[in-house]
Amino acid sequence: MKNYILLLSICCLTFSCKKVKEKTVINKPKLVIGIVIDQMRYDYLTRFSDRYSEHGFKRILNNGFSLENAHYNLIPTYTAVGHASIYTGTTPNNHGIISNNWYDKFEKKSIYCVDDSNYKTIGINGIAGQKSPKRMLTTTITDQLHLAQNMKGKTIGIAAKDRSAILPLGHTANASYWFEGANEGKWISSSFYMDKLPSWVVDFNASKKADAYLSSPWKTLYDIKTYTQSRDDNNIYEGLFTGEKEPVFPHDIPNLKSKNANYSMIKAIPAGNSFTIDFAKATILGENLGKSNFTDFLAISFSSTDYIGHQFGPASVEIEDTYLRLDNDLKNLFNFLDKEVGKENYTLFLTADHAAVHVPAYLQSLKIPAHYLDIKKFREFTLSITKKYFNTIDIIENVSNYQIFLNKQKIESLGLNKNEVAQKLADEIINFDGIYKAVTARTLQTNHFSDGILNSLQNGYNQKFSGDVMMIPYPATLIGGRTGTSHGSGYSYDTHVPIIFYGNGIKKGVSKKRYEITDIAPTIANLLQIEAPNGTTGKIIIEALKE
Repeated sequence: MKNYILLLSICCLTFSCKKVKEKTVINKPKLVIGIVIDQMRYDYLTRFSDRYSEHGFKRILNNGFSLENAHYNLIPTYTAVGHASIYTGTTPNNHGIISNNWYDKFEKKSIYCVDDSNYKTIGINGIAGQKSPKRMLTTTITDQLHLAQNMKGKTIGIAAKDRSAILPLGHTANASYWFEGANEGKWISSSFYMDKLPSWVVDFNASKKADAYLSSPWKTLYDIKTYTQSRDDNNIYEGLFTGEKEPVFPHDIPNLKSKNANYSMIKAIPAGNSFTIDFAKATILGENLGKSNFTDFLAISFSSTDYIGHQFGPASVEIEDTYLRLDNDLKNLFNFLDKEVGKENYTLFLTADHAAVHVPAYLQSLKIPAHYLDIKKFREFTLSITKKYFNTIDIIENVSNYQIFLNKQKIESLGLNKNEVAQKLADEIINFDGIYKAVTARTLQTNHFSDGILNSLQNGYNQKFSGDVMMIPYPATLIGGRTGTSHGSGYSYDTHVPIIFYGNGIKKGVSKKRYEITDIAPTIANLLQIEAPNGTTGKIIIEALKE
């Protein structure tokens, strides 16, 4: 009997050893690349699929792992919030970036998410580089990578927008670069990161690549008759460049440049994405990324897609052409990574910081419910409520970002109860045409909404920084003119974005399960075998990872 047990034990041990030997060994990538496409709807992957090459979007779709039902689980869906949430693995109630701009109830003024006068501009004169990530309260996946490697390896961020270059890199980045347009036309940084620009950045700025991109008209990449996924080129739902009479191709960029903030115009055309790719390649070469014994991280954000989307809308020829061109840009980047870093040496993810709604005026023309909210009339309406019920118009301090901030001192001086004032406002403002839901800060503090749009509102509410009454408009509601589009809501047209993982350690496959944007950071952390960001609330996407 003893011999039988011994033999059985040996067999089990042998089998276990074989199983261990069969387990795939994953070497950590030498470079991780985070790609964020500003304002990319998920359906841009499917609508234009038959026109993409096999080497851009399709390369990572066919050989990586795609999440077809990935969403933002927060409000508001803005650029700063999206980038912060991707890289922290959590939502504004934890990381503190509650919008691009918001009313600061301590400083009693509107602030911008990355402004910081404690630092100087590096690369040019002026205040464009007085920036830092100080308002983000948690770490990012890039911070955690640095901590795990005893501050070895490099983490660098680049984007045309400053907030898109700064927030992904957290607090320990080696560098962050963004493009200053107007009359400068240069990539710049902040003294938060460095004392001067590296020589390779100086050389890149001196090359005047921006001038070359702005010297040609924006024509469609292919015959315009083949753009069948878009509305007619000339329609009333699209905005104009200053100096244009009609929103049609070709857009005469050389002659429009001076009337459209000079070098800033490159942000508003597809060439801005190509220009960003050029700078990304220069960054990889200039910093020798992916060449050391440590893992480096490069965060790239494509901003031009957002500027173009705002002006022309999701159904425009301009958007279709932009994504066909971006497909070529990604092919260019992937081929460069293969050559300079090695196919087996990098891992990337691609996602978006938010999506966008179809132009409401266009939806209205199709008899689909859509709205425009008059913010001036809404402010007047809120004052009429406080006048009627509390005989004062001085207890509302600010109305912005679909939030109402109360004047606490005035409320106390009048002997009123703050919570009662907030609740009365919430009860009454839903009578304003365009406002669909309204809840108080007190409600969000004392109740838990486990799913749905109120859960997203709760995730976006930060007790320290947010207002006293939070509002949700009707679906497909914008503030502003009747051309172009925007974003910011918790509805699916703003929340549904691509998430694709590709490269070292990633399986091939597709998932139709619902995942949240906050799941990216813990998944990358698990791949790298490091601690997730310290505020993480997301989960590891196990099915995307090799064992």
